[in-house]
Amino acid sequence: MNTDTLTGSTTDLGGKLKDGLGKALSDDSLRAEGKADQAQGTAQKTYGEAKDAVESSIRPVIDYARQFMRERPFAAAAVGGVLGIAILNTLRGK
Repeated sequence: MNTDTLTGSTTDLGGKLKDGLGKALSDDSLRAEGKADQAQGTAQKTYGEAKDAVESSIRPVIDYARQFMRERPFAAAAVGGVLGIAILNTLRGK
């Protein structure tokens, strides 16, 4: 869990409290503010969860690439060269 997820959850909870309090006091502006806080909290929490998902799926690939470069530096250099040439040819339109 990262800070975005935690902050989003907190903002969402605060929005629910404002909404409930506005409902109890019949204060429409407080209810609207609570609904806005809930929407903002949900969006931030979703962003944090997506960030965690990307981190957990990309991190193993990066770790594997680092291990490959340490164990096989010449093969890694060859792969890098081939990829570089492929990118240059793609950019030149060949």
